[in-house]
Amino acid sequence: MKKIFYIATITTLLFSCKQDVAEEKVVDDGLITVTEAQFQSSKMEIGSPMEQDFEVTVKSSGKIDVPPQYRAKVTTFLGGYVKATKLLVGDKVAKGQALITLENTDYLDLQKDYVEVAEQINYLKSEFERQKTLYNEKITSQKNYLKAESDYRQAKGMYQGLREKLVLLNINPANVERGKFTSQITISAPISGDVTVMNANVGMFMSPSDVILEIVDTNYLHLNLSIFEKDILHVKQGQKITFKVPEASKEQFSSNVQLVGKSIESKDRTISVFGTLSPEIKGKLLSGMFVEANIITDAKKGFGVPSDAIITENDKHYVLVLNSKTTEYKFKKVAVTVGEKSEKFIEIMPDDNVNTETKLLTKGVFELTN
Repeated sequence: MKKIFYIATITTLLFSCKQDVAEEKVVDDGLITVTEAQFQSSKMEIGSPMEQDFEVTVKSSGKIDVPPQYRAKVTTFLGGYVKATKLLVGDKVAKGQALITLENTDYLDLQKDYVEVAEQINYLKSEFERQKTLYNEKITSQKNYLKAESDYRQAKGMYQGLREKLVLLNINPANVERGKFTSQITISAPISGDVTVMNANVGMFMSPSDVILEIVDTNYLHLNLSIFEKDILHVKQGQKITFKVPEASKEQFSSNVQLVGKSIESKDRTISVFGTLSPEIKGKLLSGMFVEANIITDAKKGFGVPSDAIITENDKHYVLVLNSKTTEYKFKKVAVTVGEKSEKFIEIMPDDNVNTETKLLTKGVFELTN
């Protein structure tokens, strides 16, 4: 009987303990408590939202680019095997500089055809003039005269066409007419700039459809941004742009709107905006770099808190509002709506929970939430 009594007593005590634990969990008020010592050692600070100057911005993204006239893809008019090249990606070249040497027997065939036509044309010209004279004197028929004229004009057209092909291949027609043939051609740089792509190796055959190399004149780097249709009416020439290259640096750069596009791309409903770059900035950037930018379209005043005072979780924003202060500081995490951002402050929209009189933690938030 005593054993049953003891078991019942122990069971009652255990059930009572579980109830106490459950009651302690329910009592949790969700506040964050900081002792005076913690507050002082972490150099925390309490303040209220204050009126600040904020810039109204349009967010955009894009890349570092150059205008089409300062970007060149080098190809060959007539295919050939790479005989020699000394260029590497990053090398600077000047307009007219020799880039690569190609070799092919087709170049010899072209020169041979040119010489044959050049030799025929003198005979055909004299025959045409002779038939013209005879025709005018009623000695020969019109048929003979027209055939001589046709043969001469056809040969002359072929002569001019072959001559232009030689010029395009950088082969001197005068040397060819003197019997100096060559199986090699040299391709020259169409613009000055930096070699950004190199696709040629010695011995490789390059066809007319192949891009041998690409040249970009980095002196003309600019911003190429895409703006959504809903924002485009706010963007004007001359407005300031701030941008970053997130994959390469945390440094913030400045630019100005140089040109705003006049048509909307049908696929993503965006329009292009171009920005100028100073020589100092150009020296730090490369063509093709991805950028994130803000175009400053206006300025306004608003109530802001230091950027470090904002907690961001799952795309929602919070601040730690002072709930009470006795021997300890008690903070409550309160959701807020944010607006514009400056270099050091973030705008918050006043509401019933947070306004200009609200005391909140402005420094030391990171220590409590991480």
